[in-house]
Amino acid sequence: MTLAWYGHLKLQQMNISNSWPLIGVIVFSWAIAFFEYSLQVPANKIGFTGNGGPFSLMQLKVIQEVISLIVFTVIAGVLFQGEQLHWNHAAAFACLIAAVYFVFL
Repeated sequence: MTLAWYGHLKLQQMNISNSWPLIGVIVFSWAIAFFEYSLQVPANKIGFTGNGGPFSLMQLKVIQEVISLIVFTVIAGVLFQGEQLHWNHAAAFACLIAAVYFVFL
């Protein structure tokens, strides 16, 4: 979802999507999101304890959020090289690690 939500901003910076109407940007983003959802929905279905998987609903959500934030950090670092990490970002990542720890207790 990160690429679907923020990828069009990079295309705009590269002067590729400047003339696209808003509906074009939405369709582009949904095309990317469809691919991502087609992977995530089956993974959640397989991983959920109600379907024989090892994870509770809360655990699946925390895993998804952590993965999303890691992917966002990588995409922001690669595509938007002007974005820098600061001490408060590191503190937020430490809180995420704590969240994962506590949700898996």
